[in-house]
Amino acid sequence: MTGFVLAAAVALAVSLRLPAGTAVVGLAVFGILHNVLELRYVAGRFEGVLRGPFLRLLGALITGIVVCRLLPPSTGTRTAEILLAYGLLAAACVHTLRSRPLLLAASAALLAAAAVTSLSFPAYHFVVLAHLHNVVPLLFLWEWSRAMPRGRAAFRAVQCGWVLLIPALLLSGALDGLLGAGSGWTDRLALSYTPPAWQHTHAGLRFVAVFAFLQTMHYVVWVWFMPRYAPDATEAFERRAPVLRGVRAWALGLGGAAALSVLFVSDYTQGRSLYAAVASYHAYLEFPVLLMLVLGLGEQGRAGRPGRAALPEGTDDEENVPHAAR
Repeated sequence: MTGFVLAAAVALAVSLRLPAGTAVVGLAVFGILHNVLELRYVAGRFEGVLRGPFLRLLGALITGIVVCRLLPPSTGTRTAEILLAYGLLAAACVHTLRSRPLLLAASAALLAAAAVTSLSFPAYHFVVLAHLHNVVPLLFLWEWSRAMPRGRAAFRAVQCGWVLLIPALLLSGALDGLLGAGSGWTDRLALSYTPPAWQHTHAGLRFVAVFAFLQTMHYVVWVWFMPRYAPDATEAFERRAPVLRGVRAWALGLGGAAALSVLFVSDYTQGRSLYAAVASYHAYLEFPVLLMLVLGLGEQGRAGRPGRAALPEGTDDEENVPHAAR
């Protein structure tokens, strides 16, 4: 827990003073790397679910989203991406609830209503999606902590603190006195991360700061915590993809980050568009996985023994909890 508290303090400090810079530099340095490491974790942790025809279906739907993002932005591509996104969730519901028709019908009705709302307000859909992606680690950390025989409540409280409480304080204006001045970059990012009704107001700076903070903590989860404290997921993935054993996954992520950084420097808009397309695989795969986890199937498909996370060396034998995670 100490590591998360310290990381949150540093992330909040830089996000308050340099919100746009923190978001842009963080994306260039850690964007591709965390993509690779998150995909490794999800594919390993939920190997029992993500396989066979179902995995191929999810891959095909997400590839469709990638194509939409590579094409010039238009009403048609945005509509297609929204429909494909809900298609992912529908596939997860059918895969999970096919033996429970009443619950499946209720889920279908909810998804249909949500899809109609998203299609009616696409600008809001994509703003919510951008922030929701940075909130998702809370659910993965919550699931991971089920293996902790002691300290679970405190661990979860810390996670809720940085995922929910700090962004709420930022959005409420309680930390406005600590916010740095806005810039042209801040205004540019605010268009993507601020709901349309609040754009071109001071709230835009707050939303950029929230995004910068949550994005930085998002990287902490996938680049530091999960690789260190979920080795069982890494081992499961490496059995499936031995070509990415050991440092090879890190080399792939760091190499991609270096290439992306060069593109960002030469043409930020093109680099951002390319990253958004590539990142679709990790960003969209997590939603059906989490939906299945909530609906009960994810527990059956986890790697390792149910309800137990593999712990690295240095674990307290009495409590079976990593020292840095307390």
